[in-house]
Amino acid sequence: MNYKEALQHNIFKIISKSAAQLDIESYVIGGFVRDFILNRGNAKDIDVVAIGDGIQIAQQVAKNLPNKPKVQVFKTYGTAMLRYDDIEIEFVGARKESYTEDSRNPSVENGTLEDDQNRRDFTINALALNLSEANFGDLLDPFHGIKDLENSLIRTPLNPDITYSDDPLRMMRAIRFATQLNFKIEEASLKAISKNCERIKIITEERIVTELNKILESEKPSIGFLLLEKTGLLKYILPELIALKGIDEVEGQRHKDNFYHTLEVVDNISKNTDNLWLRWAALLHDIGKAPTKKFSKKVGWTFHGHEFEGSKMVFQLFKRLKMPLNDKMKFVQKMVLMSSRPIVLANEEVTDSAVRRLVFDAGDYVDDLMTLCEADITTKNPKKFKKYHNNFKIVRDKIVEVEERDHVRNFQPPISGEEIMQTFNIKPSREIGMIKESIKEAILEGDIPNEYEAAYQLMLKEGKRLGLKVTEQND
Repeated sequence: MNYKEALQHNIFKIISKSAAQLDIESYVIGGFVRDFILNRGNAKDIDVVAIGDGIQIAQQVAKNLPNKPKVQVFKTYGTAMLRYDDIEIEFVGARKESYTEDSRNPSVENGTLEDDQNRRDFTINALALNLSEANFGDLLDPFHGIKDLENSLIRTPLNPDITYSDDPLRMMRAIRFATQLNFKIEEASLKAISKNCERIKIITEERIVTELNKILESEKPSIGFLLLEKTGLLKYILPELIALKGIDEVEGQRHKDNFYHTLEVVDNISKNTDNLWLRWAALLHDIGKAPTKKFSKKVGWTFHGHEFEGSKMVFQLFKRLKMPLNDKMKFVQKMVLMSSRPIVLANEEVTDSAVRRLVFDAGDYVDDLMTLCEADITTKNPKKFKKYHNNFKIVRDKIVEVEERDHVRNFQPPISGEEIMQTFNIKPSREIGMIKESIKEAILEGDIPNEYEAAYQLMLKEGKRLGLKVTEQND
């Protein structure tokens, strides 16, 4: 392979020139080189390591670029970053690292390129391309990373036990790369992750979630979650999923393994959406089943109210992992809470009233909810699979039909509380809510159209029933 092809962008010549002006060796290292060899598209992130002062090179590069971009300097880490032509380039001096047991933040000292490659997490991320004018494009591969790329293998450059104990986040990264690239983790490396899994406790929740999100954004997230479970990491990160694992049997009656079912649902939904938060909803849609699981001699295993319990657990989980407690969390909560509604609807006669209620409650997220429910079909029986999908198509068609006619998605009742107060000359009271609720229910049931005049007449009727009198100016 001609590695110079990876360095065709003008920025590499400018870095090479800038390094030569300072008499400093520089190399492109890490993900950019790996992804070029794997033909994974044009990377927008470039890591440059300098045998010397990386910040100084960044400043020299900025001077030599026509647009003189601003250099962001991170003195604590000895790094600098600039943006050019939609590319983010990070510069760092080659370094040697040593760790203490209670932190993943190493003591750092200047080092050689070999030292820098030694500290890399995986052999496939230790590949470097020379940027010197004399050896431009030469590959440096001290740990046979190219061979590991060819063999689809995740392997650490040094002893995996030390690598993962030093920086336990690398365990998550190993699993994330295995998922993204569909690679295998070397056996010794996998054993080392299992041995050191408890060390994940020293990693911040934010960094763990970053890796979880990348696993969820992969083409087949189940690869990562199965590895997290196999290595023992999952019990420290998402014990709610571990609680779903296993099959209980009483009097010959069993339930399905909701852990493996969940991973099937996540893979299914990942084929149909890039929405990270909908993928989170798929991952968490059944977490309420563990605390609500009961056995009844009459009906067998039940999980009554697992959607409501699960939606409450979503908040606790997001809070524990320091994930956003904003509209993203509320979206996942709503999806979990409503996850069975379309399934119930598809199994019964699809009435306009039921569809109106579904659309009203789901609002703008009704399409996402249907996508989640379709992903929830994991039966291996082809007849059942076809039947469920046909039923969901009927529901989807009905949603379009009802929405076009009745406009109930996010609708506000045509009569406001202020108008009720003016009509009956009353102050804020319980009766106002009762009248508004009656109007809403009548529209959702299809008793009246979603129109002002029909709603107004019903308001008068309900007011009379409650003993309210219309004021003269409104009579």
